[in-house]
Amino acid sequence: MRRAFTLIELLVAIGIIAVLATVAAVALAPARLAARDTFRKAQLNEIGKFLLASGACYVPSDGAGEYDLKTLYDQAVAANPQLAQFMASAPRDPKSGSDAQSGFRYAYDASGHCALYANLEKPDAAVDLPNLSAPTPGGGTGVLKASSIGPNGTDRYYQIAL
Repeated sequence: MRRAFTLIELLVAIGIIAVLATVAAVALAPARLAARDTFRKAQLNEIGKFLLASGACYVPSDGAGEYDLKTLYDQAVAANPQLAQFMASAPRDPKSGSDAQSGFRYAYDASGHCALYANLEKPDAAVDLPNLSAPTPGGGTGVLKASSIGPNGTDRYYQIAL
């Protein structure tokens, strides 16, 4: 009597496990996109509390323009080193962020309006700001459909704007 599996039995078991893993990965992909989008929104809301705390926009040292959030973080820590105690590093996008760039953007215009925004991954995210086709300082808070695809592969952006 043999007490071992045959090669065929092992290959069939491995094949079944591979098929189940593929089905699970495909089924969970939309949930993973939604989870990363929720994480982006939460991070933007948290950093927005800091940048927009006084009801006014944070004014970058270079004035009006568009900035990566890492640039603003580095400026703020250089001006106020104690800030590093509360925020060890700049928040970054879970997909397109890196050590050099956060993947989150901040736009400040000459009239004193600003927008903190990130590109979402879920292509069918509900649009709250239908009148906007690009992240816009002073444009409000919510999801917009842009006229071009962003770094995370969709035309949907979440922005917090004053």
